[in-house]
Amino acid sequence: MSVRQSLLAILDQGACYGYQLRHEFDRRTGSTWPLNVGQIYNTLERLERDGLVERGEADEQGHVYWQITDAGSAEVAEWLSSPVVRAQATRDELAIKLAVAATLPGVDVSAVIQAQRHASLQQLQTLQRAKYAGGDAEGPEELAWALVIDSMIFAAEAEVRWLDHTEQRLALHPRHTMGLALETERPKRGRPAKVDAGLGRVEQS
Repeated sequence: MSVRQSLLAILDQGACYGYQLRHEFDRRTGSTWPLNVGQIYNTLERLERDGLVERGEADEQGHVYWQITDAGSAEVAEWLSSPVVRAQATRDELAIKLAVAATLPGVDVSAVIQAQRHASLQQLQTLQRAKYAGGDAEGPEELAWALVIDSMIFAAEAEVRWLDHTEQRLALHPRHTMGLALETERPKRGRPAKVDAGLGRVEQS
């Protein structure tokens, strides 16, 4: 969703063509999440379908300029003024891996955690050593890059802290009490119960 809204926000500054949009997105995100042109044009077509942008005529070089509509500008204003709400039930690959590993008989979860901590610390050190490769070290593009890198550093630090916490928590449980054998009773058909991660409630579908 952030790509869609970001491209709209750039178009709110003026009409752009596809490659120009990619360049402007890179400038504003420190080239951390590069977009391919195909993704940009797919997004533009969906925005056009939704009445948020309009395509203009091609110029002498064949560039087709896209411009935002009033509805698109209103959506940009709404996006910028609204907080980002993170989904409560977002699947995190690492959390799922450790949760499953902790319940598999015979698996050394400490070794799994140690391998992940080593990789996470390497990633953190790489981010901390990163240097801006652009021209103006005090300009807005450097600031955009620094904001993204800072976010990644904080996320990596939080992951390492969570791994430490997980290791300490698992140490409180004897290994023989953690293993889950396959159930012999066949599960009933139907959708599984939904867990409200925020309130801890279980809701039946």
